[in-house]
Amino acid sequence: MYLDYFDPPEDSPLGRLTLCASDDGIASIEFSRGLLGKRCSHPLLERCKTQLAEYFAGTRRVFDLPLAPAGTPFQQTVWNALGDIPYGETRSYGEIAETLDKPTASRAVGMANGKNPLVIIVPCHRVVGVGGRLTGYSGGIVRKEWLLAHEAHHAH
Repeated sequence: MYLDYFDPPEDSPLGRLTLCASDDGIASIEFSRGLLGKRCSHPLLERCKTQLAEYFAGTRRVFDLPLAPAGTPFQQTVWNALGDIPYGETRSYGEIAETLDKPTASRAVGMANGKNPLVIIVPCHRVVGVGGRLTGYSGGIVRKEWLLAHEAHHAH
């Protein structure tokens, strides 16, 4: 595994992001919680950092990176569905469950959403509760609000 950081304030308006990759793809992007490992250089990490900078600058709406998150088959299915939510839009947990032909699985979708190891790039922040209510986010509701406002501002 290769590890690098995307540091505030020049890189990320949301705080430090920890990026992990293998030769297969980006494995995780997480909001750092103070535990830092040894930084490594890898072309995928550099590409990821460039694309994140473009996203935060409002010039990138779609990420073009090989992804290699670890998860169960159901989690992988949910994460793939999250990638289909257009930039600047939201979907409810129930709507995601419907697209998976599992209309009673909104709770399971929520659990898989919460385990998403690729914040921002796999846009779990675009999933909201019934009626558009903001619900949990691994980076905290303030970050979720920021990401949704950022995308709404740059969507047009």
